[in-house]
Amino acid sequence: MLVLTIDHPDGFQVEAILGDVVGATVRQNNAYLEGVKSPYGGAPRIDEIVRTRREAVDDLVERARQLGANAVVGLRFDHRSIAGQWSEICAYGTAMVLTRRQ
Repeated sequence: MLVLTIDHPDGFQVEAILGDVVGATVRQNNAYLEGVKSPYGGAPRIDEIVRTRREAVDDLVERARQLGANAVVGLRFDHRSIAGQWSEICAYGTAMVLTRRQ
């Protein structure tokens, strides 16, 4: 699956636009559990933050596949707090069928 942050993929022809697709993950809003803060001090563990975004993208890709897409164009991220106790991380874009131009 091709996942692009750009909106117009050069070198590809759009065969079908299948619509918007959203992937999400939800985490407890606790900086210590998420590895962003350590009870011992020091720098945050960035790999935990990246892992959370990766999970949202993986969910996005699976939903795009279910629509019959081979690409997601215009990937973006968003987040929100839910009831002050949870954080939702969203990955969204447009599911498409693309072919390489000759």
